[in-house]
Amino acid sequence: MTDTTTEPTQATFAELGLDDRLLRALAEMGIESPTNVQTQTIPLALDGGDLQVSAETGSGKTAAFLLPLLQQFLNSQQRPAGTQMLVLTPTRELARQINKEGEKFARFTSIKVAALTGGQEMKYQAALLRRDPEIVVATPGRVVDHIKAKNIDLSALACLVFDEADRMFDMGFAEDLNAILEQLPSERQTMLFSATLNHLKVASFARRALNEPRQLSINRSGLPDSIKQQIVLADDEKHKDKLTAKLLNDERYEKAIVFTNTRAKASKLEAYLRYTGLRCGVIHSEFSQDERLRVLNLLRDGRIDILVATDVAARGIDVDGVDLVINYDMTRKGDEHVHRTGRTGRAGKQGTAISLVTATEWNLMHGIERYLKLKFEQRKVPGLEGVFKGPKKLKASGKAAGSKKKKDKNASPKGAAKKAKPKKPANKGVFQVSDDGLAPLKRR
Repeated sequence: MTDTTTEPTQATFAELGLDDRLLRALAEMGIESPTNVQTQTIPLALDGGDLQVSAETGSGKTAAFLLPLLQQFLNSQQRPAGTQMLVLTPTRELARQINKEGEKFARFTSIKVAALTGGQEMKYQAALLRRDPEIVVATPGRVVDHIKAKNIDLSALACLVFDEADRMFDMGFAEDLNAILEQLPSERQTMLFSATLNHLKVASFARRALNEPRQLSINRSGLPDSIKQQIVLADDEKHKDKLTAKLLNDERYEKAIVFTNTRAKASKLEAYLRYTGLRCGVIHSEFSQDERLRVLNLLRDGRIDILVATDVAARGIDVDGVDLVINYDMTRKGDEHVHRTGRTGRAGKQGTAISLVTATEWNLMHGIERYLKLKFEQRKVPGLEGVFKGPKKLKASGKAAGSKKKKDKNASPKGAAKKAKPKKPANKGVFQVSDDGLAPLKRR
């Protein structure tokens, strides 16, 4: 296994060995030169070996695996019938986005691309599979559904791609992924893309699914320089509501996405913003696929300017013109912060990400700073400065600076026996409900 971390190199798509039909499609899409991840990944993928790649959000990794596979199809003299390439993604939105990109890249070829996700009838998708698409982009659960229904034949699969593998394991797709692997030929090319190569479940799975892969760790800061990272201190949710509305009214942007940690907050915030006169919509996991697509199309078409969403939209949503991202709630993990803020500043364009931070989120914010090796720029919103100014500085002993220990006049003399306090009854098995959407907290 080879681990390489290299600097960006200048190259053209033609120099990477792509067919004229693919070059023509890229030109019509306005894509002039490859990104760093494409420059490094495409030659290795064309060699046919397995790859394990870690790259930042918005770096162009979709083209990094689609283009070399399309090129391999064009190079082959004889193609067996059936699906030749399977791309697995964690969400429906990401699957549909990759499917659209694949169709654009292949528009001047005879290669067919199809998407298999939940939210569509199995009969319709079975009809798509009967047309023998060379490339299938799908969510793991839906592929298992079609395997059970005997609608898909993966026995001749030439390449398997896992996109955002870490997210798939975090969402509980391990069993489905293992079931899919059992249907595949051992002789195949496998490429795995993940936000990090250090995810324990991904690392363990990669040892079984990949054969002596080359490893690429590209731009491991995880955050493009094109995204301005800022924080605004807030007192509570009511204060956050006002700050969000003020920022959305005052900032210059074409489109904006506001992220919350829970469905209830997303719906409540969207209603508040609409009440203030802002044009916005909301999506979260309770929405059907048709409802999500309807709201996203409203944003793409400019009929709304703002999308309020939970993390269901953090990955795979590629909407042109997103200049601003607001984290109403801080994320619980650094990688999630990367994926949220990565909805802006894509392909080298400038973007701004503003995170609202309360006292209870201060440590989360600092943890993300340390993990991503960045420094947030603190800013104020005129007229809405809050009471919370950041934690007070503490001495090494943990006491507030300048504080003195006062003598208690009623204290017992030295050596006097202390009155034993009655013990509180054990509170075993009692839980308090957490308000952050995570597991219940055991009361101590």
